[in-house]
Amino acid sequence: MKQFLFLVAGFLFFSAFQSCKFRQKVSLIVHHAKIYTVDDRFSEAEAMAIDNGKIIETGSNEEILKKYESGNEINAAGKTIFPGFIDAHCHFTGYATDGWKCVLTGTESWQQILDTLVHYSKTAPMEWLYGRGWDQNDWAIKEFPDKKKLDSLFPGRPVFLKRLDGHAAIANQKALDIAGVNSTTKIEGGEIEIKNGKLTGMLIDNAMYLVEQKIPQISDSLAIAYFSRLQQKCFADGLTGVQDCGISEHTLALLEEAQAQQKLQMKVFALLSDDSTIYHKWVKKGRYTNGLISVGGFKFYADGALGSRGACLLQPYTDKPGWYGFLLSSPAHFKHAAAVLINSNLQMCTHAIGDSGNRELLKIYAEVLKEKNDKRWRIEHAQILDSADFHYFKDYSIIPSVQPTHATSDMYWAETRLGPQRMKYAYAYKSLLVQNGWQPLGTDFPVEDISPIKTFFAAVVRQDAKGFPPVGFQKEEALTRQEAIRGMTIWAAKAAFQEKEKGSLQKGKAADFIILDTDLMNCNEQAILHTQVKAVYINGKNVWAQ
Repeated sequence: MKQFLFLVAGFLFFSAFQSCKFRQKVSLIVHHAKIYTVDDRFSEAEAMAIDNGKIIETGSNEEILKKYESGNEINAAGKTIFPGFIDAHCHFTGYATDGWKCVLTGTESWQQILDTLVHYSKTAPMEWLYGRGWDQNDWAIKEFPDKKKLDSLFPGRPVFLKRLDGHAAIANQKALDIAGVNSTTKIEGGEIEIKNGKLTGMLIDNAMYLVEQKIPQISDSLAIAYFSRLQQKCFADGLTGVQDCGISEHTLALLEEAQAQQKLQMKVFALLSDDSTIYHKWVKKGRYTNGLISVGGFKFYADGALGSRGACLLQPYTDKPGWYGFLLSSPAHFKHAAAVLINSNLQMCTHAIGDSGNRELLKIYAEVLKEKNDKRWRIEHAQILDSADFHYFKDYSIIPSVQPTHATSDMYWAETRLGPQRMKYAYAYKSLLVQNGWQPLGTDFPVEDISPIKTFFAAVVRQDAKGFPPVGFQKEEALTRQEAIRGMTIWAAKAAFQEKEKGSLQKGKAADFIILDTDLMNCNEQAILHTQVKAVYINGKNVWAQ
């Protein structure tokens, strides 16, 4: 009997010793939080254990603290945690290297732009005066400007001012002369505006590049410094990853150099710019990853933007009779690219705004995809569709990659371009979502604000930051809160074939997460835009804190 009691006591002691001594050591424990894992059930947890940059387990405070120990613990004190937000469509490197340019966003008149430019010219780092961000739709007189005053103010200094959407620009005579642009110059997929036989300076879509290519490039070292600076802005807004749509091989090399110098900590998924000379090289190479940087395909442009009337429409613009917009390249060009890329694991991702531009690319995609598939070819923006064309997304597994703040920016004037009938099928995010059951969300920054919180608000509430309109813009196309969060996390990751690596807080995935002071899933609508990011973690490492 004594021997039996001794064995029982020994077993109990050993069990207690084991449970005490052998708690698994991990690099980080987060507890007393409200964690939205964004798994298939959108389940919640209170705590999570992280090691070597990956999620080990999520669960209750009691479960995680009993099973794991760490010298690094975060008591979240009830704050909300989401997977790090991912912007599924933006222009990270392009916006970063805009750092030396004159900021024209928010200007309310052509005269205000001229005043801003005169001030900027005194300290501009180059001979060229390059500005970006104006939008004539924000002015009392909603018409494109004329270069006359630019010529008067800067007769000997080249000026190039790009519109907010990046699809139109105005240049002065000096810049046009340097580029050799005159009233007889022709360009496919673009327009050189002429009134009364004279150049106005307005250049639409491909016409811009005749001048822009003459502007000197900044140094590589300065570009890398700008990457690092913009990265901090992204972190402050809760972004842990971006999908940079349309970069050159040289820019890709700069991103890799920034990573090597440890000046890049965020995750960048890149789509290469349309360049037929490198299609076959990348088809052979396939999807590519180097640390934080990935390349997954090519970005194409079917047409321009609605605001500059470059979007290609099936019927004429309501406010410009006889004008349909245009494709930026011939259908043959897109068909050739699709025929090449279909034999690879690279994605074809095409900017399409107008209903004609969308139809053209959807039919080209369908011709090579043939049936449902897992190629995840994307239509970027999918902004205006004919009612007869939504089915292409479902029938051929084509992914609509949309930006909710486009709707709330354009709603003031879009109907003047389209008329009421076409507006029913514009910015139709809910109708697009149901085609495949998932949909990535982005911002298209710098065209829109970087903030994913504004993306969430626009998607769910369908209002702009001023609370307009009170009942929401085409509210039937609003997403649920859960759909919006998925679109900014797991569905954004899925759009880049990265859903097994990130996008949700699950065992084995990257510990990319953000801590917020507001529960976006349950707060009132008015509180959403006041949300503050308190901390950002990438691969379990704190990269930003308020």
